[in-house]
Amino acid sequence: MKLIHGSPEDMTGRSEREIRAYRLLDRLGVEFDRTDHRDRPAGSMEVCAEVDAVLGVRICKNLFLSNRQKTDHYLLVMPGDKPFKTKELSSQMGISRLSFADEEAMADILDVHPGSVSVLALENDVSHRTVLVIDEDVLKEKMFGCHPCENTSSLRFATRDLTDVILPALGIKPVIVRLNGGD
Repeated sequence: MKLIHGSPEDMTGRSEREIRAYRLLDRLGVEFDRTDHRDRPAGSMEVCAEVDAVLGVRICKNLFLSNRQKTDHYLLVMPGDKPFKTKELSSQMGISRLSFADEEAMADILDVHPGSVSVLALENDVSHRTVLVIDEDVLKEKMFGCHPCENTSSLRFATRDLTDVILPALGIKPVIVRLNGGD
């Protein structure tokens, strides 16, 4: 794995969802670096640690959640090394019960598959059916790490670009929470 600045010159073999993510960043003028790891999708802690080392940032944990009725959906972005406690988030959000949304909803709403959920996938949710929830610790970092809607590449860009450029362009105002990851 190596660090490369900007979008791939040759998009051959990349999915349409990944290409859309690069086009979004380019259209918004967001400077970013990426690493491609097609032979090693970021599906294990070992590969994620390698990706983090190359990028020089921690890839965030992106969890696609829903309420019990599966009528409301949430994308939680939190530090990758912080444990997730459903009860802690549910109480802060005032939701009686949260659980992981199913793959069908993920594909239908965000046009991504498990392991590739990313804040950049919110571009695909044109009806704004997903509430973005960000742990405040993510916003304390200078750089933000995520996938371009495929877990065979990873990106880093300024957290300020996420909050001041990308999210406003998508018409998204995130809910900020404070998760401890404890009991």
